[in-house]
Amino acid sequence: MTAPTKERPVAAADSKGKKGKDAPAEDGEEKKGGKLKLIIIAVVALLGIGAGLYFFVFSGSGDEAEPAPVAGIEVPIDPITINLAGGGYLKVGVTLQLTEDAGEEAPGTAKASDVIIDMFSEAQPTDVTGNRDAMKAELEQRIEDAYNTEEAGDVVMGIYYTQYVTQ
Repeated sequence: MTAPTKERPVAAADSKGKKGKDAPAEDGEEKKGGKLKLIIIAVVALLGIGAGLYFFVFSGSGDEAEPAPVAGIEVPIDPITINLAGGGYLKVGVTLQLTEDAGEEAPGTAKASDVIIDMFSEAQPTDVTGNRDAMKAELEQRIEDAYNTEEAGDVVMGIYYTQYVTQ
């Protein structure tokens, strides 16, 4: 005769007969958990988008941009003939476009002439014929750096070629 045994309650089992955490929840519980996660993700995404919009639309630095300089007088520089580094010559004439803040008194042109000679005497013939726009942008930057100082303010706002001949 065998001793009587206590019967244990039967728990929910998965398809393999195992029970525990891996067992699927009832349909109602699974749907509620999925919806809750979706709602949380949507709220976090909306908060992120709202913060980004606020940053780009409402958080200006408060400082107004400096107004563009107003053109003043133009100062022509006599054409300069320069020996190029790789052989050949360049004859270049430049006019400085001054700002209105520079006044009506033209600054000396010796700085600009020196910058022109320095820059183009290092150039190869292919540089002055094939990269004319790039050379002009670099020359303009160098001349502006030479004239526009903290003490003087913005004096030169651009340059124009008045003559450009290579041989």
